Amino acid sequence: MDTSAPTLLLCPSSSDINNHLHHRDHNGHLIFDSSFLQKQQRIPSQFIWPCRDLVSNKVPELTTPLVDLRGYLAGDDAAKRRAADLVRVACSTHGFFQVTNHGVDAALIQAGHAHMDGFFKLPIEWKLKASKKTGSTWGYSGAHADRFSSNLPWKETLTFGCHGKESSASCNAIIRDYFTSVLGEDFEQAGVVFQRYYKAMEELSLVIMELLAVSLGVEDELHFRKFYEDMSSSSFIRCNYYPPCQEPSLTLGTGPHCDPTSITILHQDQVGGLEVFTHNKWHSIRPHPHAFVINIGDTFMALSNGRYKSCLHRAVVNRSRERRSLAFFVCPREDKVVRPPNDLLGTQGTRRYPDFTWSDLLHFTQKHYRADAATLHNFTHWLLSSSSSTPPY
Repeated sequence: MDTSAPTLLLCPSSSDINNHLHHRDHNGHLIFDSSFLQKQQRIPSQFIWPCRDLVSNKVPELTTPLVDLRGYLAGDDAAKRRAADLVRVACSTHGFFQVTNHGVDAALIQAGHAHMDGFFKLPIEWKLKASKKTGSTWGYSGAHADRFSSNLPWKETLTFGCHGKESSASCNAIIRDYFTSVLGEDFEQAGVVFQRYYKAMEELSLVIMELLAVSLGVEDELHFRKFYEDMSSSSFIRCNYYPPCQEPSLTLGTGPHCDPTSITILHQDQVGGLEVFTHNKWHSIRPHPHAFVINIGDTFMALSNGRYKSCLHRAVVNRSRERRSLAFFVCPREDKVVRPPNDLLGTQGTRRYPDFTWSDLLHFTQKHYRADAATLHNFTHWLLSSSSSTPPY
């Protein structure tokens, strides 16, 4: 874990790079200009990752099930059982599957990628207008240099959501207003598109939650759907941009980690770069243009009492092609208690994790811990050690 103050991103042998790393955001954090750095033959040392995390050989492809939701959405019981069976196997082993015929308009997905591309192609001075404010998870970040000073990811991100609103109805203009307020009226259409995208992701999330309940054999198939029906106050979108890198074997676009959130719904472009660690080796996940990648996060792993796996994954970069992805992170309302339904406790009623709220875990990952393979384990230890009450196992 590294929570020290960010340092200047320097390549000791290159004064030119030093001259181009002069930008600071409104919090005073030094950031990097990816449009310049991606052309350099050597990368700054803060981007170089430990050998144990890096790519060594060509990785095999992971066979993730393509779950066709058409019949499920139409109320076909046989299709529901088939989908649930595929999800059960995937989530019990590595926690990743893909969904097709999901009902999200292809034109909306395409528009989301186009507006994401438009933002990341802006000059750095424009992107800095959307820089994260202190204590906030929303906004622009270059390589997470606002939080860390080493093992920096070779990427830029833009994160936004509905900012604490209590319901989807309250979210009607929040994202549009965010884009116009930080970037200007020219970005109103981008805000409208991402607002529609957010709503579509909420609707798909509830379908996935119902499917997860069916696959787990929860008696009330709507249990998780009801638990997440007010997710607007906490869930968020993250746009990811991975520039080309002249030394891709030394760095990562996103380091190895498990998502602390509940589930992630990811649409990636066709470049590829998402990799999953399972069966003691890294595997790639082939992009499908009409599919969303779904992966289980730590919060849902706890909600399933450990039956479904929050899997270690990473993103790699390459020398010649930029890569983009749109991620929707599903989170329960911050004050809701994460506790598995009784159906999943077994005859002994054994609990694998104590009760916690999403605000507890969010605070831990934002203030105390950099997400990795052991986030949930270390969060549980931290939670129990910081509480004087008896853990509710």
